[in-house]
Amino acid sequence: MLTILYILLGLIVFAGLYFGADAILSRIPSTKSQSISLPLEIEAYVLSNGVHTDIVLPIKNDLQDWTSVFPIENTKGKNPNQRYVSIGWGDKGFYLNTPEWKDLTLKTALIAGIGIGETALHITYYNQMVENDLCHKVTIDRSQYKALRDYILAALDTDSDGKPIPIQTNAQYGQDDAFYEAKGAYNLFFSCNTWTNKALKQANMPSGIWTVFDKGVLRHYR
Repeated sequence: MLTILYILLGLIVFAGLYFGADAILSRIPSTKSQSISLPLEIEAYVLSNGVHTDIVLPIKNDLQDWTSVFPIENTKGKNPNQRYVSIGWGDKGFYLNTPEWKDLTLKTALIAGIGIGETALHITYYNQMVENDLCHKVTIDRSQYKALRDYILAALDTDSDGKPIPIQTNAQYGQDDAFYEAKGAYNLFFSCNTWTNKALKQANMPSGIWTVFDKGVLRHYR
């Protein structure tokens, strides 16, 4: 009985420290102020589905054609009339096996939480973006865009020819998305939102020191 009480107390203390650290560190800006030397000319978005955040970029410009990395042919809809690509990283099991919270199993949660599962990039194409509480537009310069591009490309797992590896699955969420094998490990301290926050940090865009929740990312864009 005493052992159970110690375990429960330990879990309560851990949860308090965990959520408290996120609440504090996500509010502390990580970016440094700098004089703007390049024009802000590229439209990007920070997008959330209420839990998970993505980075949204133009589907194509002179710096990157994302259809050459993530072919639209890999989506169910194969719609060529798209203008934006949304990119997120996360635990492969969560992505493929948990389309809704009701589908979450203890096995999937444990594998993700302790960081022993594989990861994936989730790619979604959009024709237009609508700004709201979960979708925020930000205009960036070319150096910031390059930093985001390089960060995303570095997260991709590739085959022997250096090409991205699409995940063959029927678990897509709609007609315009696809999954790709990714590098890295998802865990309690490095979530999908930590990945997004780190990308924004590297691009010197608004971000917090550390967060695991979407609110920790979005609060810097409201």
